[in-house]
Amino acid sequence: MFEYLGLEYFYDSSKRIYWLYMLSALLVALLFFWKQKSVLKMQFSKEVLLHASAKLDYSYFVLVSLIKIVIIVPLLIGVNDVILWIVLQMQDTFGYVERTRVSKEWLLLSYTVVLFIVNDFTRYWLHRFMHLVPLLWRFHRIHHSAEVLNPLTFYRVHPVENILFGLRYAFTTGFVTAVFIYFFGAGIGLIEFLGVNALVFVFLLLGSNLRHSHIPLSYGNKVEKWFISPLQHQLHHSRTYSHRNFGSYLAVWDRWFGTLTLGKSKSKNLDFGLPTGETIHSLTGALLNPFIKGIKL
Repeated sequence: MFEYLGLEYFYDSSKRIYWLYMLSALLVALLFFWKQKSVLKMQFSKEVLLHASAKLDYSYFVLVSLIKIVIIVPLLIGVNDVILWIVLQMQDTFGYVERTRVSKEWLLLSYTVVLFIVNDFTRYWLHRFMHLVPLLWRFHRIHHSAEVLNPLTFYRVHPVENILFGLRYAFTTGFVTAVFIYFFGAGIGLIEFLGVNALVFVFLLLGSNLRHSHIPLSYGNKVEKWFISPLQHQLHHSRTYSHRNFGSYLAVWDRWFGTLTLGKSKSKNLDFGLPTGETIHSLTGALLNPFIKGIKL
């Protein structure tokens, strides 16, 4: 029953709203803003929690959790299928190679780091294309229609976008894993905490849930050139800077490709929502809006 309501996400360490990540986000917020009580009160105010946009987040989370189980997951290509296909293609193209002998520790570390970096890189570009390509923006704009932010806003994603990011994950993880298997053999693995890539775990534990919140946590200009802060992602959700800061964890892609905006200099009076001012407050609107927009075009 829990899986159909999405409640298992609170007990699954691979999910953003796992209870430990939620708790750590609260502790980080208290640590940095305990003197600024107005900031904390804002996040837990009726104006935010009971806003029509937030209410859509709550109901949409339950509905999309069900859609993922019933429709999306059966449509996705499995990572193992991608691995097998790529390994076979490499063997057919380049032949068999003698396995490179390296220490188990080096292999664990290199696979963990490379997989993290390549995954972050492909997320950056798919996210950017979701903004640049009009057809894709019609779906991604549902996420940007949020007028207030809370951790469940992270899941305010159209099913079509879920499919695209699911395919991205399968092909990216499959490709990196296949290359490592081809050169080093099948004995590869990740450095993990609670079943999650150790690097991802660290970012999730250090306040990732504050990205979709009204807690303006900045890392400072020097750090924000390397890592995306919660405030930088909040800028991304603002009407003014919605086409900036596409990175998930690393800011280097935004910096290298000219889409980086630092947090502190742009953090005053952020107005969240679509640049056009359009609002989406219903489940049917969130699901059907991209197709209605297509018909109008």
